[in-house]
Parts: sequence; structure tokens; C-alpha cells
Amino acid sequence: MINGIELLVDGASYLGAGLCIGFGAIGAAVGEGYAAGRANQAASRLPERSGEIIKNMLIGQAVAESAGIFALVIAMLLMFMSFPEGAMSAVSLIAAGLCMGLGAIGSGIGSGFPAGAACEGMARQPSVMGQLTTNMLIGSAVCQTPAIFAMVVSFMLMFIQFGDRAVNPNVAAIMGAGLSTGLAAIGSGLGGGMAAGGSCQAIARQPLAFSRVTTTMLVGQAVSQTPAIFGLLISFVLMFKIFPPSAGIITATALLSAGLCMGLGGIGPGLGNGLAAVDAVIWVGRNEEAAGSLTRTMLVGQAVSQSTAIYAMVVSLVLIFVI
Repeated sequence: MINGIELLVDGASYLGAGLCIGFGAIGAAVGEGYAAGRANQAASRLPERSGEIIKNMLIGQAVAESAGIFALVIAMLLMFMSFPEGAMSAVSLIAAGLCMGLGAIGSGIGSGFPAGAACEGMARQPSVMGQLTTNMLIGSAVCQTPAIFAMVVSFMLMFIQFGDRAVNPNVAAIMGAGLSTGLAAIGSGLGGGMAAGGSCQAIARQPLAFSRVTTTMLVGQAVSQTPAIFGLLISFVLMFKIFPPSAGIITATALLSAGLCMGLGGIGPGLGNGLAAVDAVIWVGRNEEAAGSLTRTMLVGQAVSQSTAIYAMVVSLVLIFVI
């Protein structure tokens, strides 16, 4: 006879799996479609090189697909593995699915930007197809970092034993941990993809600037990843700090709010950092001599944009440690 707790955990694991691949499929599909659309434009401009363009498109789509594959792996584990009984376990499984599903959205879409830009660049500069593919792969790989953060947190939520903790308020902390990294990864994945897409455009315009453009892209992408890192930090605090039992809902509300605060607060800064980086790398390709000035301007602009993510992190820490 199956008891209610077993049914609760099984139902939570199935719900987590559905949320995981449901959200996770969004980003990869959009990114791949974007790459395919730009590949069609490129092939219409240079039909005699359509074979190479299609090959590059498929490589770019494969990288964008990886975010969806991460979500698929977590969903499969949630469906077919056995997990400990208890309310804490049930909530952690739902949080794991949400974290990975949401965390795959930005990385999947973001990886499509350099893939599409590289295909367009190949039609304009067929002689530098190799450089464009290399730059696309580097930029797309960095775009996957937020999805990897989400996968790491999802694994922790699934396999760390939370059963010895008081349900209230720790159940809210666990859900907040999944939302913090999952949501914050959206902006960073998109922002990193914007920078990578601009880099491919710049190389197609000025192949001799490959090294300088790639360096600027990586710097811009590094700053774009920081909101996801802040989200990861808050997730770790919420997962590893054990909160004493509470009879009310105030502490639980504060802990769930901390995860939502950092997760939502990381979306805009990740996107904003990408918007600053994309124009910087494009104009480095047009005026390589101004690369130093452009990089400084990009970093100053990103620092200001980043401040809002810092505000969200500060408020999240106050909600965790003060309220």
C-alpha cells in the first residue's frame, strides 16, 4: 500500500520533470529557429556556398540544443530515480525542475544569436568561414554557462538530503534557491548571446580584427554572467543555511522572496550588460584603433547596469539574514 508521502514525492518529481523540459524546450527551439532563419538569408545571398552555411547552422544549433539537453537530463532523472520521502524532498524536486527549466531559456536563445550572425557573415565574407565558426563556438559556449549553473543547483536540490530540516521555513528557502539561479540565468544567457552575435558581425566586416573583437566579446560576456553568479550565490546560501523551526509564515515568505528578488533582479542587468557589449564589439570591428576606448566605455556602462543586480543581491541577503 503506497502511503500519502510516497505519492507526494512521486507527484512532485513528475511535476518537476514536466516544468523542467517544458520551460527548457523554449530557449533551445527559439535559438535554433533564429539560426535557421539567418542561414536562409545567407544562403539566398550566396547560394553556391549554401552547403558550408548549412553546416555552420547545424553546428550552432547543436550548441543551442545543449541547454535543452541539460533540461532533458534533469527531467529524466526526476521521472525515473527514487528519492527520499518527505515534504522537503517533494519541494526540492519541484524546485530542481524549475531551476533547470528556467535556466535553459536564456542560454538556448542566446546561443542562437552567434549562430545566426555567423551564417550571415559567411555570405558576406566567404573567405573567413573558419574564423566565424571558431568565434561562434567560443561565444556560444560562454552562453551555456548560466544553464550549467542551473544544472549544478538542480543536481544539488535533487541529491542533498534536506529531510532533517524543519519544513517551515526551510521549504521556502529550497524553493527560493531554485528560483534564484533559474531566473537570474535568463538575462545572463541572453546578454552573453548578444555579445557573441555582435562579435560574429564585426569579424564578418573586418576579419583582421578577429583577435581584438574576440577579446572584447569575452570581456563583455564575463560581465554579463555576473547576475547569474549572484543568483548562484543566493541559491547556495538558501540551500546550505539551516533555518530554525518557525510557526509563522513571515520567515518563510522572506526566504522565498529572497530567491525571487535575486532571480528577477538578475534578468535586466544580464540583458543590459549584453546590450552594452554588442555595440562595443561591433564598433571594435569597424574601428580597431579605438578598441581601448570602446572597451572602457563598455565596462563603465556595464558597471552601472550591474548595480541593479547588486541592489537585488543586497535586499536578498537582508531578507535571509535580517528579517
